[in-house]
Amino acid sequence: MRLVGLTGSIGSGKSTVAELLRRRGVPVLDADALAREGAEVLKAEICRMFPEACRSGEVDRRTLGALVFADAEARRRLESLLHPYVRARLEEETERARARGVPLLVQEIPLLFESGREGEFDGVLVVAAPEEHRRRRVVARGLSEAEFEARDRAQLPQEEKLRRATWVIWNEADLGTLQARVAAWLEEALG
Repeated sequence: MRLVGLTGSIGSGKSTVAELLRRRGVPVLDADALAREGAEVLKAEICRMFPEACRSGEVDRRTLGALVFADAEARRRLESLLHPYVRARLEEETERARARGVPLLVQEIPLLFESGREGEFDGVLVVAAPEEHRRRRVVARGLSEAEFEARDRAQLPQEEKLRRATWVIWNEADLGTLQARVAAWLEEALG
């Protein structure tokens, strides 16, 4: 089984690429979805660690996000709680795919390089887009420009991701262009 890491800066379109791969039959594991699962499983611990981000025992994701993207130490504390959970779930699902004989498995991990995991993959696919495109997409999703800036600063710069990538898909055009680029990459990855 070929194992590929999928990453990109905030607003680059990595989730769109992941969905396009799924539509083509490629299993994609989503680290963010597993982190949300982990936040639910570990909400008591999160609420003890960040009581200001909880209401009636439930995590207020927007408040927690604002807190951890404004404070690097708070972000490290949250990651020390969530990352082991996410990593264990990714390993569990990867082993299930391997047992099923899946030829290609993609793990979508926004902080792949930041967590030093690139060596665990047969290659890393980076989705990239100009900053103005990324900013526009993120603001359209409901985050403010300040929230975009904070989250973008918390990640490795896109230029460094591009330098370390095995493959790059640029997402600065329309959906049809992106679909063609994903299809071309998939043909190369499976070839």
